[in-house]
Amino acid sequence: MEQYALIMRHEDGGKVASPEQMEIWMKQTMDWIGGIAAQNKFVGGTGLPFDEARVVHAGKIVTNGPFGDIKETIGGLITVKAESIEEAVEFAKGCPVLQGEGNTVEVRRIAGEH
Repeated sequence: MEQYALIMRHEDGGKVASPEQMEIWMKQTMDWIGGIAAQNKFVGGTGLPFDEARVVHAGKIVTNGPFGDIKETIGGLITVKAESIEEAVEFAKGCPVLQGEGNTVEVRRIAGEH
């Protein structure tokens, strides 16, 4: 069994949701993750806030960002165990982030032995 990263990308991280909408989305996300965990396929995950980040470039140059108001930001990721990329894609299809217009979930196999 391989491990896959499900990377949640937001088309416009600058859009601000109401606290009520955020609560709904968080419950949907926890339910989605709970369904994967119930199959013993959830490995771990985290959200990635936009408020504190740095980018290190070649030459050891450090810049602020990326910021939530830029196009296509990464909002979080989870790692799952799956028999194939197709099974991991099926998990990704249930991700609540896909309710947002232009949002995507990238599925990548994690290199190395697991």
